[in-house]
Amino acid sequence: MKYSVSSYSYMKMIRAGEITPFEVIAKTKELGFDAIEFVDFVDFLPLPEEERPAYAEKIRAEADRLGLEISSLTIGADFINGCDGDFEKEVERVKKFVDIGRILGVKRMRHDATVGYPVDSDKYCAFDTLIPRLAEGCRRVTEYAEQFGIRTMIENHGFYAQDSERVEKLYTAINHKNFGLLCDMGNFLCADENPAMAFARVAPYAIYVHAKDFIVKPFDACDPGEGAFRSRGGNFLRGTIVGHGNVPVKQCLYQLKRVGYDDYISIEFEGMEPAFEALRIGLANLKRYWSEL
Repeated sequence: MKYSVSSYSYMKMIRAGEITPFEVIAKTKELGFDAIEFVDFVDFLPLPEEERPAYAEKIRAEADRLGLEISSLTIGADFINGCDGDFEKEVERVKKFVDIGRILGVKRMRHDATVGYPVDSDKYCAFDTLIPRLAEGCRRVTEYAEQFGIRTMIENHGFYAQDSERVEKLYTAINHKNFGLLCDMGNFLCADENPAMAFARVAPYAIYVHAKDFIVKPFDACDPGEGAFRSRGGNFLRGTIVGHGNVPVKQCLYQLKRVGYDDYISIEFEGMEPAFEALRIGLANLKRYWSEL
């Protein structure tokens, strides 16, 4: 097993000016990770399109200098709403990030599928009705990426395309050997799904994994206030250190081991605890859980 960390874990510190992305690479190495996953240069680092290739070259050079792999590139996408609903433009926009992935030297890239139409709009519809369009977008991106040795994937992410049944259906519809799933342990709770049972369904399709933990409080509990958000069903979730919350992390790892997965697991920390300590403790927990299986 190889252990990575998402640069998203440092997001609050980067946006506050407490650390630079280049210092993040060094800190990731110091904490004992094998690799770092980079979030795209739009939402995370709002760089103009023309500046992204040169920036990616600098990121890769620094990672190479420190002997740290870049495990994946993670970007946002929406084949329903993206580019103001222009499907062709959104496909081409996502392909341009494949080119950024080539510069970074990654072998995997995650893009979203869609957040769906707003539930209070007259366009809201069942997930299955959107599968043909989503599958076409994902397939065209993965066909483009395949020639460069980059596998593409969607994640159980964004509330709409989040349940294990939905991502499995989309994976099946795409039906391409270069395409897989990024399985996030914590995100199934955003759709009020049992993470261990969800992993039992999707683990065979995993080509990358996020380790994430949440503290969960039911809908009728006291509102925990700042730091928490609601699941699709209205329960309260708050990010925390891997192993400190309600996600059955070890059971999810068991499902991965059961299907023979032995690749990257990347911590994506979304909690309120100090990031460095949270990542150090979370990495130690992950390694221990895996060794005990």
